[in-house]
Amino acid sequence: MFARRTVLPFESDESGRFLPWLIAFMVYLSVLATAGALIFNDLVRQWDKGVAETMTVQLPPSAGAATDDERVLKALARLRTTAGVTSASSVSAEEVRALLEPWLGTAVDSDDLPLPRLISIEVDRSTGVTAESVADALRGIVPGVSVDDHRQWLDGMIRTIQSAELIAALVLALIVLLTVATVVFTTRAGLGLHRETIEVLHLIGAQDSYIARQFATRALRLGFKGGLIGLAFALPTLALFTLIGGTLQTGLLPDLSLSPRQWAGVLLLMPAVVIIAVITARVTVLRTLGRMV
Repeated sequence: MFARRTVLPFESDESGRFLPWLIAFMVYLSVLATAGALIFNDLVRQWDKGVAETMTVQLPPSAGAATDDERVLKALARLRTTAGVTSASSVSAEEVRALLEPWLGTAVDSDDLPLPRLISIEVDRSTGVTAESVADALRGIVPGVSVDDHRQWLDGMIRTIQSAELIAALVLALIVLLTVATVVFTTRAGLGLHRETIEVLHLIGAQDSYIARQFATRALRLGFKGGLIGLAFALPTLALFTLIGGTLQTGLLPDLSLSPRQWAGVLLLMPAVVIIAVITARVTVLRTLGRMV
């Protein structure tokens, strides 16, 4: 596919020996950075959709289960008439145990361990409802009640994830700059090594565009080789992360898998890096030869 014959003796040119490996490393990093950014972006959207409009009411345990059930029913009745609360539902004891099991282990099943009763509520933020207003509405019914507003910790998580996305974008920008710098250095080194041959080509009427095409073809060949190597390492790495995420899934970790559309975008990074290398090589040759005239 890339065996097109060139008049320049690139086979004896050692200047591009490391170019495929450098491009492979850049493709590897760009794939991981982009995949991470996509996963974080999905995580933010999922949390914002499923958590932003919810709060959790915690009722402290009492002396007996019957009393707890009665307090839950009273709290539910009060919440359903509270301004800004659109729905309220009790969280079963089994669900509470499932939430605590990652931290408490088998101790969560002990009858001696007092478990709070939880109520999940959905709210309409446009009404100005807050965790404090919900707690005030319940304090006269259930002493010691507390309300956890998911939006508060979600905002902190979103800021952290957005910082991670910014870092991923900076990594991609750095990869582009390093790719350009590497190709420029390699191309200029090649121009110096083949200076005499290029002068002969000029004497017989070869245009700068023809010589630039020779270097662009070389960059295409080396870049494609390096891109395949980078993908060969990046794809198994992503598969490993997906496998680890699946085995460690506790409800706290995000889904580390990519959708088919996201996979397509990740795979397009390799030809994008190759295209950058080809364009850079061609522009570098034309500008360098233009100054030599």
